[in-house]
Amino acid sequence: MEEYSLPLHSSQVHKLSIIINRSHVFLHCIAIAFLIYYRLSFLFQQSKTSLLPWLLVFASELLLSFMWFLGIAYRWRPISRTVFPERLPEDDKLPAIDVLICTADPYKEPTLEVMNTVLSAMALDYPAQKLNVYLSDDGGSSITWLGMRAVSKFARWWLPFCKSHGIKTICPDAYFSGPEEDYSHDPEFLAEKQQIQEKYEVFREEIIQAREKGGNMDKRTRNSKDHGSVVEVIQKNEKMSRLVYVSREKRPSHPHHFKAGALNVLLRVSGVMSNSPYILVLDCDMYCNDPTSAKQAMCFHLDPNISPSLAFVQFPQRFVISATVIFTTAAFDLYSGYQLIYNATLINICSINTCKKIILIMFSASFPDILVWFGWAKGTCIVRYKLFMKRESLYNYSMHQGVDLTELKNYFGTSNELLKSLRVDYRPSIDSTDSSSTLLQEAKVLASCAYENNSKWGEEASICRFSASFLPTNKVVDDEQVKRYQMGVFDFRTSTMLLAPLVTIIVLNMAAFACGVYRMMFTGEWEMMVLQVVLSFYILIMNYAVIEGMLMRNDRGRIPPSVTLLSVIISGVFLSLGSVILNM
Repeated sequence: MEEYSLPLHSSQVHKLSIIINRSHVFLHCIAIAFLIYYRLSFLFQQSKTSLLPWLLVFASELLLSFMWFLGIAYRWRPISRTVFPERLPEDDKLPAIDVLICTADPYKEPTLEVMNTVLSAMALDYPAQKLNVYLSDDGGSSITWLGMRAVSKFARWWLPFCKSHGIKTICPDAYFSGPEEDYSHDPEFLAEKQQIQEKYEVFREEIIQAREKGGNMDKRTRNSKDHGSVVEVIQKNEKMSRLVYVSREKRPSHPHHFKAGALNVLLRVSGVMSNSPYILVLDCDMYCNDPTSAKQAMCFHLDPNISPSLAFVQFPQRFVISATVIFTTAAFDLYSGYQLIYNATLINICSINTCKKIILIMFSASFPDILVWFGWAKGTCIVRYKLFMKRESLYNYSMHQGVDLTELKNYFGTSNELLKSLRVDYRPSIDSTDSSSTLLQEAKVLASCAYENNSKWGEEASICRFSASFLPTNKVVDDEQVKRYQMGVFDFRTSTMLLAPLVTIIVLNMAAFACGVYRMMFTGEWEMMVLQVVLSFYILIMNYAVIEGMLMRNDRGRIPPSVTLLSVIISGVFLSLGSVILNM
């Protein structure tokens, strides 16, 4: 790996935060030790209190203590990191990146949103010849295929516009609907922006027409769960990123493993078509809100000191629901920023409080952000974060001289082209007509549903997958829902499985509060009940939005009466069981 005279990133340890955090951990551990001693001492005492409730409370306290213990690593050694993209080598020396995007249903995942994600990936501040964008269409829909065609045309206008003016919001939908940028009053810029916006409106119309035209085609000729594999290079202009459409084969008789299976197919197909050493995974409804993110990730990947053990750099998602409500999706809701995942070691937690400039560019945030490092094995489990990862870290296999060909084929399957891609320096040539045709045919074989049979794909040489059902969430924009979010009103339209436990807890606290007030008012048990009543009242006040959704709202975003009724029944059963246990 090339040595650099100046470091590509720097770090600073926060000694004061270390002292505070570790002191808190020490005091908390002492408190837990006393609690455990108190609970265990009960076992050696004569008491009229029944044993079962005591054991249940003790088990709950142990569980909460264990959960707290797991979170110590996040605060054990906070540091700040700063990257220096300007110190990276010239564009022609940067490594290539394959961008992998998955979609499954053009009705639940609107094609316009998906294509905006594709455009934002193509517009990254990275050499166009080093960037390859792959879209997996798991439903094999003509709507998505036509949308990709429309993207290839609009990109010829959008990408030069972003590069020439240094546009930071590289998703066109977010750009044209968001606030004006600094130089928005320049007449020449405004004229060009107006022209691009008109082109974008034409692009939107093409997507709408694709939905109508493609939907009719799908009804006649396509089955989302039973179709052959399709691999097509939509855009291969050297001045723009290569754009590839992939629809893997799906048959009712073969398990397809949902999104993990689609990503494994993209991993194989991209291996024989471009074999970039680094991979960026994007969810279909998320866009890159910082064009320099790829170069920022390379500041870590190209560092010879940490790169050998570095698996991927992660940019957690950030959701802006309204001007005052912001959610991030890293560990807990406090962490966002870079996330460096190592192959084997649990490292530390990094607060990037001193890197306000980077955070402001990436997330437009003014609050302290914390960078979390986790230790992982070589294989990695893909979640809905923006990940820049090494291709070799996904294979869980090291090439060495004299390796047996049979062993390789047992591991990766029978494709000779895929075996060639295991060499880090292998770069397939897809520009010539003959080689392009051969590689496309090979890619279709790799996208077949039977390729993984009798190989280690899905077990060791792949992206992890679990035995769980998966259905794409509905990402269609609901104007009424957006309006409620902007007003700060919760929308409770979600699964009963998720909603019922929350409502049950509120119902239990309502019952506890009412019972406590009754006993205070009519039986005089003030000393025993006052703190319990205050606790229940506090919980109810903090969850007033849930109570409002249960009892006061009539809009579509309220908690369904059926869920409220189910929660009341569960609460009644729970209280009855509690009464029986306490009277044992």
